[in-house]
Amino acid sequence: MDKLLGMKYEEMQQVAKDLGMPGFAAKQITAWLYDKKISSIDEMSNLSLAFRERLKERYELGASAPVNAARSQDGTVKYLFQVSDKEFVETVYIPEENRATLCVSSQVGCRMNCKFCMTGKQGFSSNLTANQILNQIYSVPERDRLTNIVFMGMGEPLDNLDELLKVLEILTADYGYRWSPKRITVSTVGVRKAFRRFIEQTSCHVAVSLHSPFPAQRASLMPAEKGYSLTEIIDVVRNYDFSKQRRLSFEYILFKGVNDSLVYAKELVKILRGVACRVNLIRFHAIPGVDLEGVDMEIMLAFRDYLTKHGVFATIRASRGEDVFAACGMLSTMQGKDSL
Repeated sequence: MDKLLGMKYEEMQQVAKDLGMPGFAAKQITAWLYDKKISSIDEMSNLSLAFRERLKERYELGASAPVNAARSQDGTVKYLFQVSDKEFVETVYIPEENRATLCVSSQVGCRMNCKFCMTGKQGFSSNLTANQILNQIYSVPERDRLTNIVFMGMGEPLDNLDELLKVLEILTADYGYRWSPKRITVSTVGVRKAFRRFIEQTSCHVAVSLHSPFPAQRASLMPAEKGYSLTEIIDVVRNYDFSKQRRLSFEYILFKGVNDSLVYAKELVKILRGVACRVNLIRFHAIPGVDLEGVDMEIMLAFRDYLTKHGVFATIRASRGEDVFAACGMLSTMQGKDSL
């Protein structure tokens, strides 16, 4: 049975037409789904009973609650969603004093195979549909508290671009959630063609995984460098206006003895000169079977201060949810589904 959640307005119009409903029914259905956030078609009270029954014969709402939750001591909650008989994804809710962020997955696993990421070690299984992506937002218990969405969960969002763009439209459209694009950030390692298309077709914030300013070393950490280099990515972003209305960030995990010296900070300043951006410094969270280590806060502060002093705005991202494997680079349903 087809699912309503994840449909764009024009798709709802086709649903109404196919079922012999009046044209305004599409607007009513989308309002119930994306504004009122109902739990069943029966709640669509301004549709006649006959139309509701007709709708239920061919469609279901398509919302499903998480099947498990792991709660961190710091308040972070990692939710497990089942997306098929044997496939699961993880979604992380991160509450802060004035913000509530949801970290959303776009794929089951990931084919990018970054050395420092547990999702990549899981391998790639499938792309999520718009329904499965949006359901993570629709079905978390804290959905009405959310202030920000980050596509930094399992998978490479731009490797599933068509479904991602569909979700972003629903989140920002007048018929949908009516969110400002400034509340949404999409993280990427960089995917050729998809990267430029994403920038041209959306106004959401962009976060590029960088992790080394030197191509050979970046390739050893992130095989995607071989297919779409950091140099090419920077050339693309130089041609777009990243201002107060749209933020460009570069994510940089510091690894002990690998990319944490001032040699790397100096090279970052060099390659990012003239690019309106910020660098987010991230502490590495150890994962099984990977011979990388994190650095202490003193080194992170020195690295940040050098960048800032030399014209590259840098911040240190707070680590959240490490005790439940919900922190950056730690998502993998190889653990999550075992706890069911």
